[in-house]
Amino acid sequence: MLKTVTTARELRMATTDWQRRNETIGFVPTMGALHEGHLALVKKAQSLTTRTVVSIFVNPLQFIAGEDLSNYPRQLEGDAKKLESVNCDLLFAPTPEEMYPPTFKTQIDPGPLGNMLEGAIRPGHFTGMATVVAKLFLQVMPDYACFGEKDYQQLQIVQQIVNDLSIPVGIVPVPIMRDADGLALSSRNAYLSATERKQAALLPQTMFDVAQKLRDGGDAETALEEGKKRLTEGGFRVDYLTLVDGRTLEPITAPQKNARLLVAARLGKTRLLDNTNLLTETPTTAFPEVA
Repeated sequence: MLKTVTTARELRMATTDWQRRNETIGFVPTMGALHEGHLALVKKAQSLTTRTVVSIFVNPLQFIAGEDLSNYPRQLEGDAKKLESVNCDLLFAPTPEEMYPPTFKTQIDPGPLGNMLEGAIRPGHFTGMATVVAKLFLQVMPDYACFGEKDYQQLQIVQQIVNDLSIPVGIVPVPIMRDADGLALSSRNAYLSATERKQAALLPQTMFDVAQKLRDGGDAETALEEGKKRLTEGGFRVDYLTLVDGRTLEPITAPQKNARLLVAARLGKTRLLDNTNLLTETPTTAFPEVA
C-alpha cells in the first residue's frame, strides 16, 4: 500500500529517516490527474535515487482569474493506485490550508523569464508556480527533481530558481511523452471532445513540419507564419508559435545551438502547449495526417 501523508511534518518524518540511512530522494511535483508522462518522471527519479516522493497539489496560486481551478481534474484515489503500480515510496497530498495557512505572505517573483510567453498571457502564473515549487523543495529536500520538457518555460524557471536561491537539488529534464498521433500527454487533454481530440493532432504535426522547414534552411518568419495559418485554419486560436533561444527564451531569427520551437494554442476550451528541440529532436513516429 502506497504511504500517503498530508502534512509537512509527516513528510519530513519520512524523508529525515531516509536521509539518516544515507538514502537519496527523487521528487516529482504534480497537480494530479496522472498519466504515462507523469509515471515516466517517477521512473526517471527512481533510476537516480533510492527513494521517490510524488506530490499532488492543485496549486491555487498559479491559476489566474477565469482559469479552470475549480474544474481541474482531481482523482487522488486513482492517482495513488497508479503510483503504487510503479512502486513509488511516498505520496504527499497536502491541502491548500497546509500549504498556505492564514499567515502566509511570501511569494517568489521569477523575474523577466516569468513575464514572457506564458507569463505574458497568464500574468502571475509563474509567481505562483515558483512559490509552490520552492516551498515543496524545502519540504521534501530531494537530491533530484524531475520535470517534463512539455512545460518548457516552467522547466527553465525552475532551474533559475534553484540556481538563484542556491537550493541544493538537481533538476532533471525528461523528454515529452506523446500519444500515437503525436499529441503531447497532458492532464488537460481530458477536456477535449472526441472531435477536438482528432483535430488536436494537427498541433504537433504542424510544429514538427515547421521545425523541418527551418532545419532545411527555410526562412523563419515565413515558416512560422505558415504554421500559424495552418493551425488557425484547423480550428485553433494560436497564442504563439515562436523560435527561441532554449536558455533565455528570447526570440531568434534562425536555427542555432539550443534553439527551441514553442507553440501554444487553444482548441475549444482547451489550451495546448508543445515544443521541440529544433536541432536534435525529430518525431520518432510517422504521425498520421490530420484530415
